[in-house]
Amino acid sequence: MEQEWVIKEVEEQLFEMQDLKYRDFHAGLMPNIDKNKIIGVRTPQLRTFAKEYGKTEKARIFLTVLPHQYYEENNLHGLLIEQIKEYDSALDELEYFLPYIDNWATCDMLAMKIVRKHLDIFIKKIYQWLESEHTYTIRFAIGMLMRYYLEDTFRIEYARKVAEIRSEEYYVNMMRAWYFATALAKQYEQVIPFLEERQLDVWTHNKTIQKCVESYRIAPKQKEYIKTLK
Repeated sequence: MEQEWVIKEVEEQLFEMQDLKYRDFHAGLMPNIDKNKIIGVRTPQLRTFAKEYGKTEKARIFLTVLPHQYYEENNLHGLLIEQIKEYDSALDELEYFLPYIDNWATCDMLAMKIVRKHLDIFIKKIYQWLESEHTYTIRFAIGMLMRYYLEDTFRIEYARKVAEIRSEEYYVNMMRAWYFATALAKQYEQVIPFLEERQLDVWTHNKTIQKCVESYRIAPKQKEYIKTLK
């Protein structure tokens, strides 16, 4: 009963922030999600709400309830996990939550900044998630490699792991292309052989080139060369 009461209260608060025009717009960006599962709460408002809600005991109860009915509840769940200050606890909650993510927006919202101090051990979890059969668990893992492992911590083996993925899932391959376009912006010399040697499947290869051409972070001369690799 306590869980039901907490969820009911959260849903009431979320509906108070509803913006129907925003809901309709956002629903168009997530064609795989039933529009009726989207309330229509703008992200800045949800972040503000999550920041305050995370200070309450109700937040702990909310995190025990999965699956959620609404898209915004999933986003709130992720934002509450990000507030956990102890690495192991945050990781436990994240692993519990990942299988319930059902869209790219919730997946990509998760920044998990706490892992920045634990990158040496977090990479082991990323490798495990890359082997998952769940679309958004794989996407999340690639996103973490892109977010935290393309600077001083970059290793060519990370790019190889992403290149070796073979999936029919659009949202996995789109993230792979995004990863390689970002990697080319940050580690050009090491990563360009993946395109030169055509180590990616054709769709991801071409989508990577498209994203590179659209990028403001890749030099014009590099773009011209990358175009010749299509």
